[in-house]
Amino acid sequence: MIEGVKTRELKRIPDERGYLMEMFRADWPEFEEFGQVYITAVYPGVVKGWHYHKLQDDNFVCVAGMAKVVLYDGREGSPTFGEVNEFFIGTLKPMLVQIPKGVYHGFKGISEDVTLIVNIPTRTYNYQTPDEYRLPAHTDAIPYDWTRKDG
Repeated sequence: MIEGVKTRELKRIPDERGYLMEMFRADWPEFEEFGQVYITAVYPGVVKGWHYHKLQDDNFVCVAGMAKVVLYDGREGSPTFGEVNEFFIGTLKPMLVQIPKGVYHGFKGISEDVTLIVNIPTRTYNYQTPDEYRLPAHTDAIPYDWTRKDG
């Protein structure tokens, strides 16, 4: 696992009306601080990535569909420099993925319908000077191929 990345399996609490699932709590060890909450949608087969932040950590939970979330540790001096992590999260595997600052990340919609990811970053988005540093989704700078692996 990339240094600083944390995951938590999430539990659904069902009853005859449906279910409840806690996504993030202030009393969990993953909680640092609150910035904002937003939802991002990705269409089937589309890749959103790559980017990293210098100031904020991200906390991803996929609430509809399934996503392949991929992380790349490009932090020089990190004990896991150059490592890639891949997580399959969503309705079939509810999970919180905490992405530390400095770690490149992206995701791909792998469902037949729109995939929805809720992010709870530790900072609010700054429209004047965004804390986002991007690379193209398909780049040789990160050793990862977004192609589906059949077999």
